[in-house]
Amino acid sequence: MNDLSQNPLVTRQDMVRAALALLTPAAARLTPGKARMIAGHGSAHYSEDVAGMEGFSRALWALMPMLVGRCPEAEPLWALWREGIVHGTDPEHEEYWGDIGDSDQRMVEMAVLGAGLCFAPERFYFELSPRQRENLARWLGQINRFGMPPTNWRYFRILVNLGLRRVGLPADEARLAEDLALTESHYEGDGWYFDEGEQRDYYTLWGFQYYNLLYAAAMRENDPERCALLVRRAQAIAPRFACWFDGEGRGLPYGRSLTYRFAQGSFYAAMAFAGVTAEGVGWGEMKGLLLRNLRAWLRLPIFDASGLLTVGYGYPNLCASEGYNAPGSPYWGLKAFLVLALPEGHPFWQAKEAPFPAPLTFLDPHPRMLLTRDEGNRQVVAYTAGNHNDWAMHADAKYEKFCYSTQFAFSVVKEAGTLQKGAYDSMLAVKRAGKDLWHARSGCDSFSLSPDRVRFTWRPMEGVTIDTVIAPLGMWHIRRHIVRCDCAVEAAEGAFAVCRDWAGKRPCDRVRTATAQGASFASAHGARGTSAIYALSGYERGEVVIPECNTNLMAPRTALPMLRATLAPGEHTLCCAVFTDAGDRLPDEIPKEVWSLAAAL
Repeated sequence: MNDLSQNPLVTRQDMVRAALALLTPAAARLTPGKARMIAGHGSAHYSEDVAGMEGFSRALWALMPMLVGRCPEAEPLWALWREGIVHGTDPEHEEYWGDIGDSDQRMVEMAVLGAGLCFAPERFYFELSPRQRENLARWLGQINRFGMPPTNWRYFRILVNLGLRRVGLPADEARLAEDLALTESHYEGDGWYFDEGEQRDYYTLWGFQYYNLLYAAAMRENDPERCALLVRRAQAIAPRFACWFDGEGRGLPYGRSLTYRFAQGSFYAAMAFAGVTAEGVGWGEMKGLLLRNLRAWLRLPIFDASGLLTVGYGYPNLCASEGYNAPGSPYWGLKAFLVLALPEGHPFWQAKEAPFPAPLTFLDPHPRMLLTRDEGNRQVVAYTAGNHNDWAMHADAKYEKFCYSTQFAFSVVKEAGTLQKGAYDSMLAVKRAGKDLWHARSGCDSFSLSPDRVRFTWRPMEGVTIDTVIAPLGMWHIRRHIVRCDCAVEAAEGAFAVCRDWAGKRPCDRVRTATAQGASFASAHGARGTSAIYALSGYERGEVVIPECNTNLMAPRTALPMLRATLAPGEHTLCCAVFTDAGDRLPDEIPKEVWSLAAAL
């Protein structure tokens, strides 16, 4: 995939080349009737048959805007995918996509077909024969006859009904009104929507806001009042969400569905498509946010040997996946290519990339995050509390860590019996003294966030209650815990997990991270980042734990600096300072300001 890793991603033609490099390997995996893309087998709760349809349809998120933007390079690929649409919607063809039912995964994949009808009707509908049009309309129309969850899924039906209406076919107006009302009920302010379980994460941006902007682009003349409202909400969240990205374009690894990778920046592609700018996010900033994120992703080893996207995050890794992630699921990230619908002369393409002037510290109460970044904008760290999820895979790791970093990602638990298998980075884990399982944060009894600290009360296990306050100071932060336990417990406090070793320019070249530990500290530092943790009070020793491979989402092999303590029944105070750096900088000593802040907590 050298063409992708070396693509500068500066011009529109660079983006076209990137789209072709992503779509061409997918085209080679189409079935004989072209109605499915077989990227692999297994890993999702739905059938292989449906998974193949998913892979096929998600490729259209890049192909559809290329057709809208009249990219001639799209035509050979469109000939294949058009054949697949024709066969997939033909009940007499052996590759028919099948009849659907309630909450069917194929509802999700109908969304891009609805968008195609909206924005490229001449290609997705009118160039088909009358019988082919009838089959497509009948197959899509099923979405109005079955139930679906009260989540971002409602937009899939909205897009289908808008598409049907656009090509002169009857839409289900009652369903459309119902779904618009449902999505409106998820709005809470400042551009933020919540999704299933009231979670606030990337689904606000690549789900609710993305589809709202598609709605605004499609309906600005027919529903101007609603469209104006949706545009104002996008403008409100645009600078807030920009604080999730560091200067290299890397987004916060946080929440579920992280295998969608460069969908992280797709909100800004939708802003450009809908012609929306915001205060602080003009064309140059918007272009920079989108393209820097794409560059950061496309230089990572996220492809298999044939050039297909893999399930994972920073590398192929099923630990990052959800039960609804099939081999073709990562192609949802192609939503970032919506800007290819814009012509070369559009202000987005004519603008010079500009950095977003993010503040060093920013409190956003909606996603319940206190965000900080270093002076060089090389790393963003987010401190969180209160955004609980109890159904996603590895939900505690994805939502409950004390802090999240664009440099280090986070680790997930393989087994809770040992610290190596638990990989408790950015977390305090406890267990009963002796044989027991380790327990970390999984929800809060109460929490509060202010511009300079995060507080929460939590119960990691029966008989243990902890009051925690975390206060950032640049790339340092202080953690103070008051632990009340009715039995003897062991405690292990983790900093960030650092990439332990990686290949250089040649596979046989290895670059390794240095580690150190002592009575009151533990550290790991190297060219891929530095993490250190220092005991201020209450701990017994430092230790560098080597977690089980593939626990961390960014690096397959890591070193994790930790502090250890054994606590008798009663009340105890633990206080530590954590340092992080995007490079190889390790402090000689704890700064006076850190000691002063710790004393003030």
